[in-house]
Amino acid sequence: MPADVSVCREVTDEVVHAFGVLIPQLSRSNPAPTRAELEALVSSVASTLFVARVDGRIAGSLTLAMFRIPTGVRAWIEDVVVDEAARGHGVGEALNRAALDHARANGAITVDLTSRPSREAANRLYKRMGFEQRDTNVYRYTL
Repeated sequence: MPADVSVCREVTDEVVHAFGVLIPQLSRSNPAPTRAELEALVSSVASTLFVARVDGRIAGSLTLAMFRIPTGVRAWIEDVVVDEAARGHGVGEALNRAALDHARANGAITVDLTSRPSREAANRLYKRMGFEQRDTNVYRYTL
Protein backbone atom coordinates (compact mmCIF):
# COMPACT_ATOMS: atom_id res chain seq x y z
CA MET A 1 0.00 0.00 0.00
CA PRO A 2 2.49 2.69 -1.11
CA ALA A 3 1.51 6.26 -0.30
CA ASP A 4 1.97 9.14 -2.71
CA VAL A 5 2.61 12.26 -0.60
CA SER A 6 2.29 15.76 -1.98
CA VAL A 7 1.78 19.33 -0.81
CA CYS A 8 -1.85 20.35 -1.01
CA ARG A 9 -1.86 23.52 -3.11
CA GLU A 10 -5.59 23.73 -3.89
CA VAL A 11 -8.68 23.03 -1.83
CA THR A 12 -11.04 20.90 -3.88
CA ASP A 13 -14.25 19.09 -2.99
CA GLU A 14 -12.11 15.96 -2.56
CA VAL A 15 -9.93 17.72 0.03
CA VAL A 16 -12.92 19.09 1.96
CA HIS A 17 -14.54 15.64 1.99
CA ALA A 18 -11.30 13.94 3.08
CA PHE A 19 -10.93 16.26 6.06
CA GLY A 20 -14.55 15.58 6.97
CA VAL A 21 -13.54 11.91 7.26
CA LEU A 22 -10.05 12.31 8.75
CA ILE A 23 -10.48 14.94 11.46
CA PRO A 24 -13.07 12.98 13.47
CA GLN A 25 -10.48 10.16 13.59
CA LEU A 26 -7.95 12.60 15.04
CA SER A 27 -10.10 14.56 17.48
CA ARG A 28 -13.56 14.16 18.92
CA SER A 29 -13.52 17.70 20.30
CA ASN A 30 -12.68 19.63 17.13
CA PRO A 31 -14.91 19.87 14.08
CA ALA A 32 -13.55 19.26 10.60
CA PRO A 33 -12.25 22.46 9.01
CA THR A 34 -14.48 24.36 6.63
CA ARG A 35 -13.47 25.00 3.03
CA ALA A 36 -12.54 28.57 4.02
CA GLU A 37 -10.37 27.31 6.89
CA LEU A 38 -8.62 24.83 4.60
CA GLU A 39 -8.05 27.57 2.03
CA ALA A 40 -6.51 29.79 4.73
CA LEU A 41 -4.24 26.91 5.75
CA VAL A 42 -3.17 26.12 2.19
CA SER A 43 -2.45 29.79 1.40
CA SER A 44 -0.53 30.45 4.63
CA VAL A 45 3.21 31.08 4.32
CA ALA A 46 3.70 29.59 7.80
CA SER A 47 2.02 26.23 7.15
CA THR A 48 2.39 23.46 4.62
CA LEU A 49 -0.38 20.89 4.29
CA PHE A 50 0.73 17.45 3.11
CA VAL A 51 -1.73 14.83 1.90
CA ALA A 52 -1.05 11.16 1.31
CA ARG A 53 -2.95 9.29 -1.35
CA VAL A 54 -3.32 5.53 -1.47
CA ASP A 55 -4.82 4.14 -4.67
CA GLY A 56 -5.63 7.74 -5.65
CA ARG A 57 -7.69 8.46 -2.53
CA ILE A 58 -6.61 10.83 0.28
CA ALA A 59 -5.74 8.53 3.18
CA GLY A 60 -3.86 10.88 5.48
CA SER A 61 -2.59 14.36 6.16
CA LEU A 62 0.01 16.28 8.13
CA THR A 63 0.55 19.98 8.72
CA LEU A 64 4.05 21.41 9.01
CA ALA A 65 4.27 24.84 10.63
CA MET A 66 7.48 26.78 10.03
CA PHE A 67 8.40 30.21 11.30
CA ARG A 68 11.49 32.28 12.04
CA ILE A 69 12.48 33.18 15.57
CA PRO A 70 15.66 34.99 16.71
CA THR A 71 17.53 31.69 17.09
CA GLY A 72 16.62 30.19 13.73
CA VAL A 73 13.84 28.54 11.78
CA ARG A 74 11.41 26.49 13.86
CA ALA A 75 9.44 23.59 12.42
CA TRP A 76 6.55 21.87 14.12
CA ILE A 77 4.51 18.90 12.93
CA GLU A 78 0.81 19.06 13.82
CA ASP A 79 -2.40 17.15 13.21
CA VAL A 80 -1.01 13.96 11.72
CA VAL A 81 -3.88 11.65 10.83
CA VAL A 82 -4.09 8.48 8.78
CA ASP A 83 -7.41 6.92 7.86
CA GLU A 84 -8.13 3.80 9.92
CA ALA A 85 -8.25 1.65 6.78
CA ALA A 86 -4.70 2.71 5.80
CA ARG A 87 -2.98 2.50 9.18
CA GLY A 88 0.01 0.21 9.59
CA HIS A 89 1.03 0.47 5.93
CA GLY A 90 3.63 3.26 6.02
CA VAL A 91 1.34 6.22 5.29
CA GLY A 92 2.26 8.04 8.51
CA GLU A 93 5.95 7.48 7.93
CA ALA A 94 5.69 8.74 4.34
CA LEU A 95 3.93 11.90 5.53
CA ASN A 96 6.54 12.53 8.23
CA ARG A 97 9.46 11.92 5.86
CA ALA A 98 8.01 14.41 3.38
CA ALA A 99 7.62 16.99 6.16
CA LEU A 100 11.19 16.41 7.42
CA ASP A 101 12.59 16.79 3.90
CA HIS A 102 10.61 20.01 3.41
CA ALA A 103 11.72 21.42 6.77
CA ARG A 104 15.38 20.60 6.03
CA ALA A 105 15.17 22.18 2.56
CA ASN A 106 13.72 25.35 4.10
CA GLY A 107 16.37 25.91 6.74
CA ALA A 108 15.07 24.15 9.85
CA ILE A 109 17.60 22.18 11.85
CA THR A 110 15.10 20.55 14.21
CA VAL A 111 11.47 19.50 13.93
CA ASP A 112 9.24 19.16 16.98
CA LEU A 113 5.94 17.41 17.56
CA THR A 114 3.80 16.19 20.41
CA SER A 115 1.87 12.95 20.64
CA ARG A 116 -0.42 11.70 23.35
CA PRO A 117 0.92 8.61 25.15
CA SER A 118 -2.29 6.76 24.23
CA ARG A 119 -1.29 6.94 20.55
CA GLU A 120 1.06 4.01 21.00
CA ALA A 121 1.58 3.19 17.31
CA ALA A 122 2.33 6.83 16.48
CA ASN A 123 4.82 7.08 19.33
CA ARG A 124 6.59 3.91 18.17
CA LEU A 125 6.77 5.37 14.66
CA TYR A 126 8.29 8.65 15.84
CA LYS A 127 10.94 6.85 17.89
CA ARG A 128 11.71 4.47 15.01
CA MET A 129 12.14 7.48 12.69
CA GLY A 130 14.68 9.07 15.04
CA PHE A 131 12.58 11.55 17.00
CA GLU A 132 13.82 11.82 20.57
CA GLN A 133 11.56 12.43 23.53
CA ARG A 134 12.49 15.73 25.15
CA ASP A 135 12.65 16.47 28.84
CA THR A 136 10.46 19.53 28.88
CA ASN A 137 7.15 20.82 30.13
CA VAL A 138 4.43 21.63 27.66
CA TYR A 139 2.11 24.40 28.79
CA ARG A 140 -1.16 25.58 27.32
CA TYR A 141 -3.05 28.77 28.01
CA THR A 142 -6.67 28.66 26.87
CA LEU A 143 -7.95 31.98 25.55
